[in-house]
Amino acid sequence: MNEFAVVLTGHLPALQVIIPLVSAPLCVLLRNPRHAWLLALAVSWLVLAIAIQLTAHVHASGTVSYAIGAWAAPVGIEYRVDMASALMLLVISVIGAITMLFAERSILHELRAKQVGLFYTCFLLCLTGLMGVVMTGDVFNLFVFLEISSLSSYVLISMGSSRRALTAAFQYLVMGTIGATFILVGIGLLYMMTGTLNMIDLADRLPAVTGTRTIRVAFAFITVGVSIKLALFPLHLWLPNAYTFAPSVVSAFVAATATKVGVYILLRFFFTVFGIRFSFDAMHVGDIMMLLAVAAILVASVVAVFQSNVKRMLAYSSIAQIGYIILGISLATTAGVSAGMIHLFNHAIIKGALFLAMGCIFMRLGSTELRDMRGIGRQMPWTMAAFVAGGLGLIGIPLTAGFISKWYLVVAVIDEGFWPLAVLVLIGSILALVYIGRVVETAYFKSPSMAINEIREAPATMLIPVWLLIGASVYIGADAGLLYGIAERGADTLTALMAR
Repeated sequence: MNEFAVVLTGHLPALQVIIPLVSAPLCVLLRNPRHAWLLALAVSWLVLAIAIQLTAHVHASGTVSYAIGAWAAPVGIEYRVDMASALMLLVISVIGAITMLFAERSILHELRAKQVGLFYTCFLLCLTGLMGVVMTGDVFNLFVFLEISSLSSYVLISMGSSRRALTAAFQYLVMGTIGATFILVGIGLLYMMTGTLNMIDLADRLPAVTGTRTIRVAFAFITVGVSIKLALFPLHLWLPNAYTFAPSVVSAFVAATATKVGVYILLRFFFTVFGIRFSFDAMHVGDIMMLLAVAAILVASVVAVFQSNVKRMLAYSSIAQIGYIILGISLATTAGVSAGMIHLFNHAIIKGALFLAMGCIFMRLGSTELRDMRGIGRQMPWTMAAFVAGGLGLIGIPLTAGFISKWYLVVAVIDEGFWPLAVLVLIGSILALVYIGRVVETAYFKSPSMAINEIREAPATMLIPVWLLIGASVYIGADAGLLYGIAERGADTLTALMAR
């Protein structure tokens, strides 16, 4: 039995991808919606257990390298899990497991019965793709897994109850295809110049050819393509409609994971593949990213203030929060990358909770328009309390996860002498206070309509997942030691090639 456990542990990287991939088509074959949900729920929590085990193993023993088919890298395909990818595995698996716990009642309310099996199939495929992206050590397989997650996301978004969900999915498909094409062209150019696709092998071979125009073009193609995928301002046009009109569970899952995986891909290419000297000194990507991050924080936050639909408001808030993450990464320091990774994790938890809370409101109210939510805080006290708690984290109030990551970000920018950027973080927090405050004012201090008086609180099966995420935010706000340790080790791993 012990020998079997040892063997099984050695194959955890492969099982992380294989289990949801094999289970996905089974969901569409199960005609009973509850059976499909139970299978997807079991798979998502099993994936979380594997991610926790992998993270613990990497924390104790260092980077895990898994050769597919026993073909050693760089000849064969390699799964490679270090602390940076382990943190991303935790983000994806935690959000996947909790949103799936929330999904049953929400999906039955928003989708037709015949769509439910397909929904869970696409959800598990998206989970498979995202897991594969953060574990693979091969740039072409990174592209393949990214497209698996993207294609399934298009279908998930198109299932929204509004007809505008189809338009949003098509817009996302067009923008996503452009981004994917750019990434594939860049990878093709890298292969043409180096003859390898393995990330570590690329990192060894690229210094000999970084002076060529081809590598510079490849870098530009990959940077633009990935920036589209992660919705970096001004390449974010697909995101607001996708988040607004997707089913509530999809909005929460995609907002908390997909763009964060895009950030991870940028980190891998900037630090692991191309190296800091080429990316930040030769190509000056840090200066460009810093400017775009500043624009994202200011412009998206201001636009969020004027939104009448709360899901759209949260969508623009996500664009601003991506700006905070990119701001930390643009510093190209261990402190800056650590702050960016912490904010990545914290924002995933907070924004997942906020979108799930809106899912509770949509189930009872049938709308997420601000004008329809007057007085709803009295009828749905637990849901709105969760929204307020998540909003405080988004603002960055002390004792919330958002405060911790913004604090580390402010320290990182001040250490580099960029004190005006610290002021920018404060301004962004004030703007977040304004748009969250609009929702709070409407929910608690405006007279309710007659329809609101008939609204009941969301069921416990939906409230519990929301409060699990809120509880995690509060816990991290009170004790961020473990998270900071993981993020710092992940940043050390990424910036280890500082001299290259």
